[in-house]
Amino acid sequence: MTTAAANWIDRFQGLSKLENHIREILVNRSTIVSVPAGTVIFGPGKAPENLLLLLSGSVRVQQLSEGGREIILYRVHAGESCVLTTACLLAYEDYSAEGIAETDTQAVAIPRMVFDDLIAQSETFRRFVFSAYSKRITDLFLVIEEIAFQRMDIRLAQKLLELAGSGTQIATTHQQMAAELGTAREVVSRQLREFQRRDWITQSRGTIEITDRSGLEVLAKA
Repeated sequence: MTTAAANWIDRFQGLSKLENHIREILVNRSTIVSVPAGTVIFGPGKAPENLLLLLSGSVRVQQLSEGGREIILYRVHAGESCVLTTACLLAYEDYSAEGIAETDTQAVAIPRMVFDDLIAQSETFRRFVFSAYSKRITDLFLVIEEIAFQRMDIRLAQKLLELAGSGTQIATTHQQMAAELGTAREVVSRQLREFQRRDWITQSRGTIEITDRSGLEVLAKA
C-alpha cells in the first residue's frame, strides 16, 4: 500500500481511525476514478456498483417529475459520499434519481462486495457510513420542508444570495433556478420580474445581476 494511495482515507472524517487491516482492504480493493464534467454517473433503474467517495469536484443529484420538471435534491462535494447510493447499496435497490458531475470529478470507487464486507467487519467504517447517511437524510427533510412550507419569494432571495457569494453576477437561467428550488420555471420568472420591478436585480440572457443586495437580504431573513 503506497503512501499516496493510502492518504485519501485521511481526507474523510471518520475513516482516519480505521483499523490498519481494514485500511489495507479498503485501499487495495478500491480504485480512484476520474469523471469529466457533464457525465451522468448514475440514473433511474440502474443498480449501484460502487460507493463513491468524492476527492474533488461536485456531483448534482436530481429527480425528474412525471411532468418533466427537474428537482435538485442535493449536491455531493469533496469529502462526502452520496446518500442515495448508500441507501440503494444497503437495500439492494435501483436508483430512483440521477447523479451528474457538475465539474471534473475525482472519486474513490468502493465496490459493492467490499462495501458489504466492511459494513459487516468494521464498526468504524459502519459508523462512518451511517453518520454520513443520517446527516444527508436530515438535509433532505429540510429540502422537503422548504419546498412544502416556505414562501417562494424568500427561498428565491436566499438562493440568489447563495449563488452570488461575495459577487453580484449569477450565470444561470430561469429553468436552472426552478430546478434548484423544486418549482416551475414560470413561478421563478414571475418572481424575478417582481424583484426587477423593485430594482433588486437586473436580468439579461443567462445572467442575473444583483443591484440591491440589502433588499434581498431583508427578504431572505423574513
